[in-house]
Amino acid sequence: MKDERLLAFYENVRHQVALDAGSRYRFAGEGVRAYADKLREEMDRRRLRFTPINWPEDGR
Repeated sequence: MKDERLLAFYENVRHQVALDAGSRYRFAGEGVRAYADKLREEMDRRRLRFTPINWPEDGR
């Protein structure tokens, strides 16, 4: 996967988590978090620069 595509996938998850923070509904659950963690691990391995996801305190 190209670096740009990897960063775009992660950015989309980060954006969804930010939208969820302003809503009473949560769409980014544990499965999404696991997916984001895998993306982050690969981005770290490639030494890409990215903005980390600020996950809510309750883990959702």
